Amino acid sequence: MTEPPFSTPRIESALPPSADPLADPLRLLNLTGVLYCRAELTAPWGLDLPGIEGCMAVHIVNSGKAYLDIAGQPTLEVAQGGLVVVPHGTPHQLRSAPETPATLLTDIPVRLVTDRYERMDFGGGGAPTSVSYCGVRFDKLGARRLLQVLPLVIHICALDTSDGWLGDTARFIAREADAMRPGSEAIITRLADIVVVQAIRAWLESEDTDHGWLAALRDRQIGRALVEIHRHPSRDWTVSMLAREVGMSRSALSARFRELVGEPVKQYITEWRMQLAREELMSSRGTLLDIAENHGYQSEAAFSRAFKRVFGMPPGQARGPG
Repeated sequence: MTEPPFSTPRIESALPPSADPLADPLRLLNLTGVLYCRAELTAPWGLDLPGIEGCMAVHIVNSGKAYLDIAGQPTLEVAQGGLVVVPHGTPHQLRSAPETPATLLTDIPVRLVTDRYERMDFGGGGAPTSVSYCGVRFDKLGARRLLQVLPLVIHICALDTSDGWLGDTARFIAREADAMRPGSEAIITRLADIVVVQAIRAWLESEDTDHGWLAALRDRQIGRALVEIHRHPSRDWTVSMLAREVGMSRSALSARFRELVGEPVKQYITEWRMQLAREELMSSRGTLLDIAENHGYQSEAAFSRAFKRVFGMPPGQARGPG
């Protein structure tokens, strides 16, 4: 897979922030920090990181450089200040040089600072490299449409982030990790979430495509239609109503929506409602009827049928603990 260009990966949109079509899909990632590690490495060194289902790996090279390998992909050089995100939990290796043997991460001694923060010193005593690693959990089902378009690796060079967000955020994370004052762990977790969202948005904004879900989000009228669906899922949408909202004819909206999104308007509305309903089921003790009504259904039976069509399980199985 060819790495996309990152000449000016600024997070901008032609739509006002309140109508950003990416905001709601990104929110459904439901990112939660899992682990932060500060690694001080000396050449030669190699780290073999196992795949973790539902966990994004984030590496920031604070100093020196590193080489990242994923099976079937060309070796990627990450210079000082660079960032890589491995969005799908894919096994990968970080090395001081191409072909350097890699040691399984679980075989390397670490110093536990807290149950979610650790430090590592590893390598052969040569040239130093400092790497910050974050493991960030995400909701794979909730974000499946977004995840489908993400590459195996997102790579951002610090020199390409002309607004400075990457360097500033990385320094802030490192400072909090070194000090470990009260609240530092929570701050590191939030900052890691921000890094992931910024990296994904930078890639989404830089990816040039004229078809598919990304193109639909950027399309002036279909993007507006998606915003309306995302922000008002319980509205009793018809294709005609949605067409009026975005200034298109019913037939034109149907054709353009199917061409870009790959499915009919009604199907997309149902799937989006079910994604939001699932999120509420996992976090709320509301009755099934309340949740059904919140998402445009007047009966538990109709809601349950739609939920099972989308997720292959009844809504009761999606309930969170408690």
